[in-house]
Amino acid sequence: MPRLIDPGEGDAIGLDELAEALDAAPVDVRDEDAFASLGPLLARLGRNRGFLADLAIDELKTRCAGQVAANGYGAQSFLLRPPNGRYLLRANFWPARRDPVVRASGTAAFFYDLPHDHNFPFLTWGYLGPGYWSDYYEYDVARVTGLPGEDAGLRFVERSRLEPGRLMLYRMRRDVHVQLPPDSFSVSLNILGSDPAQPWLDQYVFDVGGGAIERTITCTASEALVTLAVHFGGNGIDLAAEFAARHPCERMRVTALGALASARPAEAVPLLERGAASSSAYVAGHARMRLAALQTDP
Repeated sequence: MPRLIDPGEGDAIGLDELAEALDAAPVDVRDEDAFASLGPLLARLGRNRGFLADLAIDELKTRCAGQVAANGYGAQSFLLRPPNGRYLLRANFWPARRDPVVRASGTAAFFYDLPHDHNFPFLTWGYLGPGYWSDYYEYDVARVTGLPGEDAGLRFVERSRLEPGRLMLYRMRRDVHVQLPPDSFSVSLNILGSDPAQPWLDQYVFDVGGGAIERTITCTASEALVTLAVHFGGNGIDLAAEFAARHPCERMRVTALGALASARPAEAVPLLERGAASSSAYVAGHARMRLAALQTDP
């Protein structure tokens, strides 16, 4: 489960003070202990009971212009500081299952009941309310290829909640949780660590009943563009063929291979057969699955 961190006893600080402290800290977010050391700073912001309400009121006065311009996370998240290549800061809102927004729009926007990991580390602090519940699992990403249906070796740890004043580090591609609605409306504060490699790391949804990977939910803008480009022919086909053969990211190779098979259905079988012979277990496995689906399609 996420790593519990001693929040310390420092006095409350403001958002600007937190950002200045983070900017001055030469921390590699890939270093778990180093990133965890930033947790007490988040706790100090969390002891500031008025800053978030003040920010929310200011945003409402401008019809949320700042959030609309910079927040790529949707209405569930309130962006406190945009990504700067090292971190971003946000507050997340967690309504109860009986709250009107959930009854009207469902749970999907809040990732409730969706077993998933993260392809980035983040620190979280229970800021307001009783806190969301989670069923926590762990897995070893080094032991999986990353194929849908593959046994992930999930290990159940416990069910607990992000109580007020609790500080935790969600470890990248290790901690898995099934978030459940809080007993009443709650808010958490986050420091999300970032580095340039993260968009190319898979984030998974899991089937906890079967203990398996269900699907990958990561997709970069370049993957979407390659999928479109092949249907315009010319250089788009050439680019996809190059990516399918030699791109350093296995997921991009799979994406490009699938795009080529979609754009040139008459050549799909030999394309996928070549993919199935790849030395990469990830590429070969995905190609075999796509080939099997193609061959069983009436």
